[in-house]
Amino acid sequence: MRALVKPSVWKWDIGLSWNRFKSKLLLTYTLSYILIFLVPLSGVTLVIYHNATANLRAEIEQSSVNQLNQVKLSIDNHMTNLLETASKISFDEHLTRFMISDPYNSREGIASLARYKANNTMLEELFLYYHGDEAIYTNLGRTNLDVVFGDRFRFERWKPEEIKLALNEAPFATVRPSEKVTVHSRQEPMLAMLVPIKTNDPYPYGAVLYLMKEEKLTGVMDSILNDFSGSSYIFSGTGEVLTANYRGDALRGHDLMALSELESGIHEMKLGGENYSVVTVKSNVNGWTYASAIPSYQFFEQIGQIRTIILLVFAFTALTGVIAAMLLARRQYHPIRDLLEFASLQGGAQETTKNRNEWDWIKQTIREYHARIDMQEPFVRNQCLMLLFKHGKSDDPEIERMIVESGLELPEGASCFALVLSWDKPDREAQVSEEMQALRARLSQLEIPELHARIYGVEFSVSNQLALMVTLLPSSSEEEEGEETSRAVRVVEALNERLEDWMPKRPNLGVGTLYGDLSGLNQSFLEAASALEQRMLTSGSRIVYFEELIEQSASTASGESYWIPKRSLLKLEQSLKQGNEATALRLIGGIMAKIKQETLSVGLLRCLCFDVLNSLLRTAAELGIDEMRGEISSLHAFETLEGLESRLSSLAVRICGEATRQTETEQPALMDEVVGYVAQNYADYTLSLEHVALKYDTSTSYLSRSFKEKTGYNFTQYIWQCRLKEVIRQLTHTNAPLKEIVERVGYLDAPNFIRKFKKETGHTPGQYRKLYSDMNVGD
Repeated sequence: MRALVKPSVWKWDIGLSWNRFKSKLLLTYTLSYILIFLVPLSGVTLVIYHNATANLRAEIEQSSVNQLNQVKLSIDNHMTNLLETASKISFDEHLTRFMISDPYNSREGIASLARYKANNTMLEELFLYYHGDEAIYTNLGRTNLDVVFGDRFRFERWKPEEIKLALNEAPFATVRPSEKVTVHSRQEPMLAMLVPIKTNDPYPYGAVLYLMKEEKLTGVMDSILNDFSGSSYIFSGTGEVLTANYRGDALRGHDLMALSELESGIHEMKLGGENYSVVTVKSNVNGWTYASAIPSYQFFEQIGQIRTIILLVFAFTALTGVIAAMLLARRQYHPIRDLLEFASLQGGAQETTKNRNEWDWIKQTIREYHARIDMQEPFVRNQCLMLLFKHGKSDDPEIERMIVESGLELPEGASCFALVLSWDKPDREAQVSEEMQALRARLSQLEIPELHARIYGVEFSVSNQLALMVTLLPSSSEEEEGEETSRAVRVVEALNERLEDWMPKRPNLGVGTLYGDLSGLNQSFLEAASALEQRMLTSGSRIVYFEELIEQSASTASGESYWIPKRSLLKLEQSLKQGNEATALRLIGGIMAKIKQETLSVGLLRCLCFDVLNSLLRTAAELGIDEMRGEISSLHAFETLEGLESRLSSLAVRICGEATRQTETEQPALMDEVVGYVAQNYADYTLSLEHVALKYDTSTSYLSRSFKEKTGYNFTQYIWQCRLKEVIRQLTHTNAPLKEIVERVGYLDAPNFIRKFKKETGHTPGQYRKLYSDMNVGD
C-alpha cells in the first residue's frame, strides 16, 4: 500500500465511495463527529420521548379513571333510586298489606306499582311481597309466588324455594350476580335486587324485588366507555361479579379474584399471561368495585403512535446529522490530506503501514525529516560560519534563524573571537590524511568546560587552513574586560595543548580581537588572518595575537604626527585578499573619514593617502594583478580627498572581484557538482540561486555566470527545463492527475504552469497527454 493515495482517489463526488473510507483517520473523524452529534441527539430524544409518553400516559390513565368514575356515579344513582323507590313503596298507603290484598282497593295499589316501575328505566320487573303470603304483587296484579318463579321467571341457579326464603328472611338490601333467567322460553341475563321494607327497619314485614336486565347496566357502561377496548366488571362488596362487559377474552378464576381485591387506582398486572392496565374505583354508596381491564398495548396505543412519530423525526435528524458530520469530517481532513501530499512530494513516495493511520505516517515522516536535519546541521553550521567570517552578521531573517538554530548565536553576556589555523609547507597528502580528517571532525564542535568556552570550526577556502569561532560563555562571576581577555588567552593555550596531543605537526595560530557581538566576528577573522600573515612574513612565534602586533607597531606622537593605525591597513589588505568587497569599502570609508577629521599639513596628508593607496597596490601585486601597474600615475594624480576615495573604492572593487575569481577558479569541479545538485533537487520549490551560492561558498554573480557557461541556460531556465521534462515523462508514462504531477516537480502554481507549458509545447498538459495516447493507439 502506497504512502499516499492519489488525489483522484481522495476526490469527493456526490455519490459515496468506499475508497473515501479506506483512510482510518478519515473514518475516525467521521465516526467521532457522528458520535458527538448522535449522543446529545439520542439523549434529547429520550428525554422528549419520556416526557411525551409520561404525560400522554398520565392523561390516558386519568381519562380512564374519570370515565370509570362516571360509570360508578351513574349506576350508583340508579341503585339509590331503587332504594328510594322501595322506601316510597313502604310508605305508600295504597300498597299496605290490607289495601293491596283487598279486592276492591287492590286496583289502586297495582296502579301505583306500575308507576314506580315506569319511573325506573333500569327495571325489567318489580315485585312486592309480604312475609308469610303465598301471593306476590306486580304491576300486572296479584299472582302466586310459585307461578311467578316457577313458570314465568325461572332463574338458572336461584331456586323458587330459595327465592321464597330470601323474600321472607332477607335482613338488608342485596343484589344477586347476573344469571340467566328464562322468560317465556327466552333466556336473558338478569340481576335481582332484594330490598326489605321498611328499609333499614330491624323487623321488616315485606320485601321489594327488582329484576334488571344485565344489558341495562352494561349499556350504561358502554355509553360512557364508548372508546373502551377491554373488559369491565362490577364486583359486589363480597367480591362477587355482579355483571361484566367483555370486549375480548374474559377473565376467570384467580384473575377475577385479584381484580376484586384491588384498591382504587391504576394498576399494571399480568392476567392470563398478558399484560393489562387495570383501573378500579369503589363506591361509597353500596361498596361495589368498578374495574376495567385493558390490554396494555391497546391502553397505550396512542403512546405507540407518538413513539413512531418521534422515531421518524429522530431517524430523519440523525440521517441529516450523519451527512453533515461526513462533510465536516471531510473538511477537517482536507489539511491533513494536503500535508500528506506535500510530504510525499518532498520525501518521495514511501510505503506506509497497512493500518493507514495518517498521524503515524506523518509522525514517522517528521522523525525522518528531523534525522535529515540532524545530518545537515553540521553543514548548515559550516555555511553560517563561512557567512559570518566573510560577510559578518546578515540582516536576512532567514539567515538569522539559521544562525540561531545551528547554535552560533551568542548568549547574553557572551563574547567571541576568531582563530585561523595554518600549516607550514603545505603537503597535499598530509592535508587529506586521517589525522587531518580527525582534526576537522574534532574542531567542528569542541567544548572547553573548565574555561566556559565553546569552539566551532570550518575548513576555510584557502588551502590548508581552518577558521575557528571561539565563544566565551558568561561565567558565574562578573569579569572585567582584562580578565575576559586573559580567559581568551587561556583558551588559545588550552587549544594549542590539545592540538599538540592530536597531531605531531602543530599548526600556526592567528588570533583576532575579542568582540561582544557576532557582528564583530568578521573583523576578528580579518584580524586573525592578518596576524597569521604577519607571522609568516616575520617568521615569528607559532601563535600570533593581532593585538600584540598593533602594540609593537604603535607609536605615540603629538601635533601633526598622525599616522593611520596599522590594524586598519592590515584589515583592509586582508579583506581585499578574501574578496570581501563590502568590508573593504567600509574600511576605506572609515580611514578616509578619520583623515578628514584630522588637522594635517598638505605633505603629511598626501603621505597618509599614499599609504592607503600603496596598501591596495601591494595587495594587487600579491594577487598577481599586473595590469594595475600602468594605472599608478593616474591613481597618484588626485586633487581632492573625495576624488581619491572614489578611485580607491573603484580599485578595491576590482581587486576583490579578481580575488574572488582566483579563489573560484581553484576549484575546477565546482560547477559540475553544482549542476548535479540542481539536477537532483530541482523538485524542491525552495531551491534558489542564493541558497546554492551559500551552500557552495561562492558569490551569486560568479555562480550565475559560470552556471550559464556550463549548461547554456541561466539558473531559472535550467530548473524550468528539468521540471518540464519530468512533467512530460509523467504525462506520457503515468495516469497521475496533473495537479499531483505539478506538485511533485515543485511547482505550486498549477494555472501558471499550464500557461507556461502551453507556451513551450503548443498544447495544454491534458491535450499533450491525449495526443500522446492517440499516437500510441495508432501505432
